[in-house]
Amino acid sequence: MAGIGFQLNKLFQKKGILNLCRAYVYAGIVSVGPMILYVLMLLGMTLVSLIAGMDRPSREVMNCMMTYSLLVSLFSTSWHNMVVTRFIADHLYEERYREIMPSLYGDCALQLLIAEPLYGIFLMHAGIPLSYAVMCLWISAVMIVVWMEMIYLMTLKDYRRIMEGFTVSVMAGFLLALVLVLFQMINVVLLMGCVVLSFGMMMVWYHALLVRYFPKSKGGEFVFLSWFPRYSQLTLIGGSICLGLYGHLGIMYFGPLHKQTRGLFYTAPMYDIPALFAFFSIMITIISFVSSVEVRFFPKYQRYCNAFNDRGSVRDIESAEEELLDVLGQELLFMGIKQIIMTIIAIVAGGFVMDMLPLGMTDLGKDIFRILCVGYGFYAIGNSTMLILLYFEDYTGALMGTASFAVISLAGTVYHILFGKYVYYGLGFSLGASALLLISIIRLVWCTGNLQYLLLGRRKPSSGRTGRMTAWLESLGARKEMRSDEQKQRT
Repeated sequence: MAGIGFQLNKLFQKKGILNLCRAYVYAGIVSVGPMILYVLMLLGMTLVSLIAGMDRPSREVMNCMMTYSLLVSLFSTSWHNMVVTRFIADHLYEERYREIMPSLYGDCALQLLIAEPLYGIFLMHAGIPLSYAVMCLWISAVMIVVWMEMIYLMTLKDYRRIMEGFTVSVMAGFLLALVLVLFQMINVVLLMGCVVLSFGMMMVWYHALLVRYFPKSKGGEFVFLSWFPRYSQLTLIGGSICLGLYGHLGIMYFGPLHKQTRGLFYTAPMYDIPALFAFFSIMITIISFVSSVEVRFFPKYQRYCNAFNDRGSVRDIESAEEELLDVLGQELLFMGIKQIIMTIIAIVAGGFVMDMLPLGMTDLGKDIFRILCVGYGFYAIGNSTMLILLYFEDYTGALMGTASFAVISLAGTVYHILFGKYVYYGLGFSLGASALLLISIIRLVWCTGNLQYLLLGRRKPSSGRTGRMTAWLESLGARKEMRSDEQKQRT
């Protein structure tokens, strides 16, 4: 994210409303682009199906299958994204650029080999036609690759091409769906094929960008696996965030508000729709973290670290630390105020918006929406604070917060389904998010009071088995490279 911050800083320094809007759009695409793409595709396919006169059961099963495929891809990548991010950062720092692309291929292959067969077993017993199952597998597979490519794209600064790929992908899928409407060839399989086309174009586009920046590959595809035991806490942090953020939705599919669309595909519209609307209330905080905290905080953080690396005087170190803490406090405060304002606006205006749209939302859905707005507000601020902990490499504190978030969110949701009232649905998620916020703030206060200890006294990850695994994987990559060179020489 550091490189993103530097580039966004240049955009925000340009004068004019258009440049400011462009900077915020870039920040949004970089931070939540895939999720925006998914929501746009879901809404676009729903609109096309309505135009074509598709029956309600078919629309519902299509939306449900797309949502399940999204959740499968998110759950698969969540356990990898933070460790892989650390792997990329380490290799960029060491200027080992050739080993970056092989890790993408290896990670995607590993995830597909694990997630797709498991998802396929579920689909075999889900009670849907084979064509539906194939499309579900296809969508989830492409999503997994796109999600991982987005992590690698964080190292690039070519925002124009990233934005072009995003726009072209969305428009291509939507236009193809409209063409199918004109020829009266609308059904669930073809519309899901439009979604595959959209994500597939994005996958190819972003792969071309990555190859352009990392044209030469060298090393084994699975060397990155040695980073997992070395940074096992990052694995658990990523997985815990996914469980806390999306687990309550899955649990609700089996609660009193559930609705069976077809076979084993369930949904809970009275909970899903409020959750989707509540999620959009935190967009300002997500974008603000990238465009404000990262832009202003990271240069101060780098200056503070350089004061140690360049053997700065005690006065220089204390001055850099004071500036760092001042900027961090200001940005977190402003971000919190923005989120509070957005949460209040969402709670007040959300009910009116739902009444205007043909969603069939009742008073119960509006009550759930208000509770979830508060919960997502807690999550947005808590997650941003937790990400700052990762800057200081306080992995223990980040894991404490995210694990508490996951456990309380899941347990609280189950409790309210079994013993609570409908009007309190969403409270379990809100309590888990408040635990994330509270623990992250407490740990951040501790970190900021012990910065020099964290920077100078931090224990490096132990070697042992991890070191032997790294050496073994790297030796495999070296032998593969030698065989490749020998084949080229013989040719």
